[in-house]
Amino acid sequence: MDQPIRSQNHMLASLPAGDFALLRPHLRPIELRHEAVLFDVGDTISRVYFPHSGIVSLVVDLTSGETVEAAMIGRDGVVGGSAALDGEASLSRAIVQIAGAGSELDLGTLRQVAEQSPACSKILIRHERTTLAQAQQGAACNAVHRLEARLARWLLWTRDLTGSDTLPLTQEFLAEMLGVQRTSISVVAHTLQKAGLITYRRGRIRVVDTDGLREAACECYETLKSHYDRLIGWRPT
Repeated sequence: MDQPIRSQNHMLASLPAGDFALLRPHLRPIELRHEAVLFDVGDTISRVYFPHSGIVSLVVDLTSGETVEAAMIGRDGVVGGSAALDGEASLSRAIVQIAGAGSELDLGTLRQVAEQSPACSKILIRHERTTLAQAQQGAACNAVHRLEARLARWLLWTRDLTGSDTLPLTQEFLAEMLGVQRTSISVVAHTLQKAGLITYRRGRIRVVDTDGLREAACECYETLKSHYDRLIGWRPT
């Protein structure tokens, strides 16, 4: 696997050159395998991950057996970065939703650089705030908006994080991430496909009308993009 390339991950690309130079020798290429668990609830985080492609979901498991997604992290940021700020155990499970590649780094190295560099610390805090903003917006969205609008928003955000119109997602997985029944996802996905916004075949969704999908999505999609633009200067198109 190739050596880590700074520009593939927004957070690494946004670091001051001196800070990145301190981290780069310690960045190790890693394959993000589908459904791999990077850390679980209560785990003491020892490594952080910078996706270059693919997506990692932060999920919450309920005693009923249901799993609900709290946030997604892709090429925009870092998985586990909050541990470099407070050293606490993980409050969620980090699982690879879409396979890809990335870089991993020992937590101690990132913490040391963050302690020495106010700029690095500030970037870490801002990225953690985007994760919080995503979780808060998602909670409001799930409580108020129709499933069709929520699914459209979710697909658009996944497209932004991967940089691809083709998304390897099953209806079962979509239902799990959105906290609904598979039959509900099937009906709504069919509606979006019939409207010519997506195509769906054998666990693969392709966005074919981005503008139309934006019109179908709720306000939360644009609100979330605005948060990311304001906090970390990342606004995918």
